[in-house]
Amino acid sequence: MYKGISIVILFLFLTNASVFAQAKKDAFVTVKDTLKPNNIDPLTPAKAAFYSAILPGLGQAYNKKYWKIPLVYGAIGTSLYFYIDSNKKYHQYRDAYKRRLEGYTDDNYSYLDDSRLITGQKFYQRNRDLSALFVVAFYALNIIDANVDAALLQFNVDENLSLKPTVYPNDVTFRPNVGLTINYNF
Repeated sequence: MYKGISIVILFLFLTNASVFAQAKKDAFVTVKDTLKPNNIDPLTPAKAAFYSAILPGLGQAYNKKYWKIPLVYGAIGTSLYFYIDSNKKYHQYRDAYKRRLEGYTDDNYSYLDDSRLITGQKFYQRNRDLSALFVVAFYALNIIDANVDAALLQFNVDENLSLKPTVYPNDVTFRPNVGLTINYNF
């Protein structure tokens, strides 16, 4: 039985002829780069930074990092609150000092002497200026964070590239050593 089947299969292979009814086209082989994903957009970091510059937190929303938006508004809002509060108190001390120089004594700060009013002005002016610096710094940090986060989202991070801490015993002292291994698999 097996001999008959093998003869039929051998006959089919020997009598098989290739016949083409159409002209053969050259086949082009395209090589796919496995290191870079297909969805890289070089303008993504610039878009995220632009969105964060227009409205703080919008770049983080563009990057789908929604948990960062309250942090952005908390940092900028707290700094802005202290700026407004220090500015208000600076103007109160300054106005009380000016009124004292004009001869009025019926202000809310009558228990303070002139040197204390000047010290209060300097203190709140310094706090106001530092708070303004923090508002600008957190605004710039918001833009930088959106830009860097968008750039890092485009990196290929998979199981082929790993970084693992390891603990291994020392051969001489038998004490544990800490090491770091970097693995890259093709």
